[in-house]
Amino acid sequence: MLTEKDLKQLSERNIAENQVIQQVAQLKRSTKYVELIRPASIGDGILRMDDERVGMMTAVFEADKEFYQFTKFVPASGAASRMFKDLFAFIESGEETPFTDIFFAHIQSFAFFCDLNEATKKLYGSDLAAMLQQGRKVDLVKALLEPEGLAYGKLPKALLKFHHYADFDRLALEEHLFEAAQYATDNENVAKLHFTVSPEHETMFKKTVNALKNSYEENYNVRYDIGFSCQKPSTDTVAIDANGELFRETDGKILFRPGGHGALIENLNDLGEEIVFVKNIDNIVPENKAKTTVIYKKVLAGLLLHLQQHAFEYLELLDEGFVTDEELQEITNFAKEELMIEIPDFVNDYNEIEKIDYLYNKLNRPMRVCGMVKNEGEPGGGPFWVKNDDDEVSLQIIESSQIDHKNAAQEAIFQASTHFNPVDLVCGCWNYKGEAFNLKDYVDANTGFISNKSKDGRELRALELPGLWNGAMADWITVFVEVPITTFNPVKTVNDLLKPMHNVLP
Repeated sequence: MLTEKDLKQLSERNIAENQVIQQVAQLKRSTKYVELIRPASIGDGILRMDDERVGMMTAVFEADKEFYQFTKFVPASGAASRMFKDLFAFIESGEETPFTDIFFAHIQSFAFFCDLNEATKKLYGSDLAAMLQQGRKVDLVKALLEPEGLAYGKLPKALLKFHHYADFDRLALEEHLFEAAQYATDNENVAKLHFTVSPEHETMFKKTVNALKNSYEENYNVRYDIGFSCQKPSTDTVAIDANGELFRETDGKILFRPGGHGALIENLNDLGEEIVFVKNIDNIVPENKAKTTVIYKKVLAGLLLHLQQHAFEYLELLDEGFVTDEELQEITNFAKEELMIEIPDFVNDYNEIEKIDYLYNKLNRPMRVCGMVKNEGEPGGGPFWVKNDDDEVSLQIIESSQIDHKNAAQEAIFQASTHFNPVDLVCGCWNYKGEAFNLKDYVDANTGFISNKSKDGRELRALELPGLWNGAMADWITVFVEVPITTFNPVKTVNDLLKPMHNVLP
């Protein structure tokens, strides 16, 4: 039952009453797991390119990019607290672990070393060397993480120093500025970037970008068009308590929780951009190690442009309605072989009008080309063939949380996956008429994830929206391409910055 106060609270967040009712109903059901058919693999859902094809797709991109609008979309919301989880635990316990041993042994290798050295001098009157010698490691970590020092535990990853060069250090954000200048420019040399940020960090983001922008424009001969947006309050989700009722705060207000990165489909949709590169904030390397990354960004984009051009030609033909049997077969083959769309056998029994309508609807959707790396044990999603609610089979990026691991057959398919999703996407968001798709029309709302949590000592069931590259893009045309493992270098913990690919030196 929603009260007048509840309805006012919904109105302030621009949330419809029906939205809450649907979320509560979803929370009362058990998690709806996907039905895996088989893992996508090389030759069966994942394309492997030889050097010749890499060269061809790069050439397509270079030749055609002047006719398109490109934007680099970087989810950069939230603080980097999880990156320092082990160090926060060390502050609490004071107990050293193999993780902290590595951190302290290589502390001079971090790009933030000089800043931290100055912070300890200011706070404690001792430099890092003296702090280590005195065994004041807890104080040293506090100087890194807490607000009185560098406040790295509260800052977003984008604003942390990631890489140490000979004469300067670079924030994660700066490496994205460099990357965008290499492949996300238009015919007037304007590089467009869009960062999703948390409201509390937006001012800091803008101040940092304004301070850096001019020097990067001079160094890379580009002009930057940089935008920011925050996750909308309208995408927050409700929770239910142990009795299946709306979970409320102690003051009686409905508890709303952030809906997860799937909420960002709204931000992407609002951009209305034509071709969008999507890449996580922490998956970057120093400039001198970015060559392969830049090449494969162009390869993925070139393949998208190539496939989209053919799809648009076929859509115009289908739209006219005068299509020969040979042309229908050609379009069907293109959908199956190039776009990796499984066409059910029953389509063979359709008459001409039904086939035209079916193929038109299959081709007239947003398209994404997704890089996939060989699975080397990283946690996260992977590429699978999945049965949809309409009993058709499609390619999807599936997270572990979407799978019923108690089902032995499903678990076996999950474990047989050979590739991993590094969040390396190039998205075509306009249709063949040059109009922006409404991306919200292609979300599978049933793929939201339900988890058991607690607040103020009370249990609750929480709903996370379908992930941005999972259920939020479930009904997109999806093409998977194998990319080199060297293009995947995420920073999940602070010690990941010590890995060779994050070291500026060869």
